[in-house]
Amino acid sequence: MNSHKRVFLAALAAIHSTLIVIAAENPARLAGPSLTAAASGEKAPDADGFIQRWLILEPIRANIPLSDNAITEAVKKEYFPDQLSVIPRDGDKVKIQETELAWHAVDTRGYNVNLYHFAHNYRAPTSNVLFWALTIVDCPEELRDVRLAIGSNAASVWWVNGQQVIGIYGDRQTVIDDGVSKRLTLKKGANVIRCAVFNAGGATDFCARFLGGDEKPLKNFKVRLSEVGDKKP
Repeated sequence: MNSHKRVFLAALAAIHSTLIVIAAENPARLAGPSLTAAASGEKAPDADGFIQRWLILEPIRANIPLSDNAITEAVKKEYFPDQLSVIPRDGDKVKIQETELAWHAVDTRGYNVNLYHFAHNYRAPTSNVLFWALTIVDCPEELRDVRLAIGSNAASVWWVNGQQVIGIYGDRQTVIDDGVSKRLTLKKGANVIRCAVFNAGGATDFCARFLGGDEKPLKNFKVRLSEVGDKKP
């Protein structure tokens, strides 16, 4: 082996070691190809109205059938205190079945939130799991007769301001606007959108947006998280 090749291989080894250290110390910076740590301030929805900023709890082990009845019962269980009302901050932790799990604030580059990438980043399981996620939609005025339109892989249940508004069930792929709620009102100011996504195995993700009375995507709002925004809900 000539000296140039030895130098090249040594440089590669040094770079590899450095990347391992960076990954261990800064996991949020390596949140998978589709996710980044959430920036500060507010974020507009994308051009098609999809919400791209979320707080997500590391997955809870939950080997639950994806049928309507099983999921309906599963979301009634208290996994952690105030699970349908808490507004966590990035890094907050909860203890579930002797396991400590953390909330993470993320931005997605796509229309959907790739939960497989999220879980893989934190060395967490992706099969037979339950993900909790939430975001805050800040409206400049009251918006009536809107509908929450969602898709998920696999089953999911959704709440707006503490009221359950839509659920989709079974082992399904994420399809845009796969489930659409009845018409509802978003109040002026902060509105909390919350979901529980159940996955049996393989890929897992979700997407969400609001449709107006004309069935076109709403975009006249901002998305924020309590720990990265200047306001509190």
